[in-house]
Amino acid sequence: MSYHPTLKQFYHEQVIPSLVKSRGYKNKHQVPRLVKISVNTGLDAEADKNQIADAGRDLALIAGQKPVFARTRKAISNFKLKPNQITGCHVTLRGDAMWDFLYRLLAVALPSIRDFRGVPPKLDGQGNYNLGIQDFAIFPEIVLENVKKTMGLDITIVTTASTDEEGREFLKLLGMPFRRVEVQPAQPKPAAA
Repeated sequence: MSYHPTLKQFYHEQVIPSLVKSRGYKNKHQVPRLVKISVNTGLDAEADKNQIADAGRDLALIAGQKPVFARTRKAISNFKLKPNQITGCHVTLRGDAMWDFLYRLLAVALPSIRDFRGVPPKLDGQGNYNLGIQDFAIFPEIVLENVKKTMGLDITIVTTASTDEEGREFLKLLGMPFRRVEVQPAQPKPAAA
């Protein structure tokens, strides 16, 4: 028996029929789908070997895949950067690993944020979503005793949606907890004296 990620199964059984019905697609291949998820973190210019190793270890625990370290191409003295210096690490997830990571993000990590009110509903204009997380310790894989310095994460979810509305509806059906945008009523202008 083969393994099928829970969220992928939900996508095929619930999201595709729902989007075909609401958007009026001619066939199921027009329905937006996930392409990849990129998880990225940056490191200080003064980071030592232990901090770099810890960041790589923690990102590997979160993503379930070994990260690639980003290096500088040339020296920039204003930023205290030397050539070939490690400035961050990133992971690109595809296939089942991508679905598993998104499920853990939506079902476990985001709800564990204190006073969580949802994520911003703004997409990038082409149906893709970028999410910044200030503290990576919201993931249960991280052992807090081993963390010497907290780091933030940039998560990019790339979809085949052509518009923001299509991408937002697709992600919302997958379980993305978008924040409600409350429209403020227009205040009447005071009468001129």
